[in-house]
Amino acid sequence: MSFTTPPRPFDVTALFPQLAPLARTATRLHPRPGSPSVYDSSVGGPLLWPADERWPHCEEPHDSDAASEMHSPDEIRLLRRIRAAAAERLLRDPQAPASTPEELEIEQQLSEGHPWFDGPIPMIPVAQLYTRDVPLPGSPPGADLLQVLWCPCDHSEFAHPRTALFWRSSASVTDVVDAPPEPPVIQFDWYLPEPCLLAPEQVTDYPSPMELSKELQHQLGDVSRWEAAGFAWDSTGAMDPQEFYFRNLCHAPGWKTGGWTRWGLTDPMPRPCPECGTETIPLLTIASREWDSGSKSWMPDEERANPTPRGTPRANFTLIDIAGGYDLQLHVCPVSPDHPHIELVQ
Repeated sequence: MSFTTPPRPFDVTALFPQLAPLARTATRLHPRPGSPSVYDSSVGGPLLWPADERWPHCEEPHDSDAASEMHSPDEIRLLRRIRAAAAERLLRDPQAPASTPEELEIEQQLSEGHPWFDGPIPMIPVAQLYTRDVPLPGSPPGADLLQVLWCPCDHSEFAHPRTALFWRSSASVTDVVDAPPEPPVIQFDWYLPEPCLLAPEQVTDYPSPMELSKELQHQLGDVSRWEAAGFAWDSTGAMDPQEFYFRNLCHAPGWKTGGWTRWGLTDPMPRPCPECGTETIPLLTIASREWDSGSKSWMPDEERANPTPRGTPRANFTLIDIAGGYDLQLHVCPVSPDHPHIELVQ
């Protein structure tokens, strides 16, 4: 499985050579549904977790007001199977019923939600990344594996789960946990990642327009420069050249490691390490989608040639949603992996 990002619709460094020294390598992960093992890099797959190491739990208080929307992991998986079966049925026969009586009965039973669970909650595997597959900025010496987990409940003003990072040497794990604990309830079904295998691909990122100098921002927004270069940026649906640059040229959307920070919900802000004050660096972007209507130029060639079957959410193969369609970006301290990481929703 491989995916290829098309060449950018315009060579922005030819028009603005000041951007060339600012280029950074990012690795698009291209998660797609599959059956990963503990020895695979994955999203939502099983972790190479030592049997003698306690599974991480979230010990902090949670919002009991959301109990009516909660389901267990098995219930969420059952609902997904029902929806997938319905989509396949309609694909074979557009006149088929959207739901069978049995499916409707199950959905009705599960619509009542769950009683609130009060106490430490086992965290959920979000991503497992081997350095043999994916470059990982800030990885400590001797570590070849990053494991990311999160609490299945909201924890901040931006409404996203709290994450935990674990670096380890895969060779040191000789006895793997057989059946890790799962949370009794998950606040929203989109906090349970669909198990996905990865198809890493390296691309080039440039800074958000908001992180550029005022002079370069002004040049970037100068319509006459684009027209003189013979590029009709407005034919892409962008309101102005800066929007076109933001959506199609500066940084790849979707799940990725490295690259530049994606701003948009807020203006750029300092991201110092809480421990030592060093400016943190982007490690992992947990995305709600791989592209959207304004950034279709990032859709892989393979998706264009073989579109996702009807019934599968296009561009959101992990079924994760962050704060209504945003990204959760994890930044780490370049000085020490033991320092706390930063969570940023944009």
